[in-house]
Amino acid sequence: MEKQNPNQPNSSFHFCYNAKDVKEAESIRKKYLLKEKQKESPMETLRRLDRGVTQKAEITSLVSGVLGALVFGSGLSLILLTKSIFLFFLGILIGIIGLVGIIAAYPLYLYTVKKERERIAPEILRLTDEMLSS
Repeated sequence: MEKQNPNQPNSSFHFCYNAKDVKEAESIRKKYLLKEKQKESPMETLRRLDRGVTQKAEITSLVSGVLGALVFGSGLSLILLTKSIFLFFLGILIGIIGLVGIIAAYPLYLYTVKKERERIAPEILRLTDEMLSS
């Protein structure tokens, strides 16, 4: 039996990971694999396409609402901080424009969802037909 030198590292040391760590490591590894090697399942494609429709609508409505709120706030501060009658009415006009942007956010969301669903419908129907027929 050989005696190991305490100054040399033990080359036979092994560490076992638990199942949770292995699963997490595999999911992280998948992110870095080349896209050509990863084949997306039809269900994953359906989820990605559907998620993309709502994400685009959410982004457009949020931009409209936030910009509208900023314009509205600018108009409100012109109204509150000015002593000039011209700037007072200009603030009212700017505030109304901002209010229109805020109010338009939800109809813009609905419109974007409708248009995106119409655009993506053929691909969704093709994938669902493919999944249901097999």
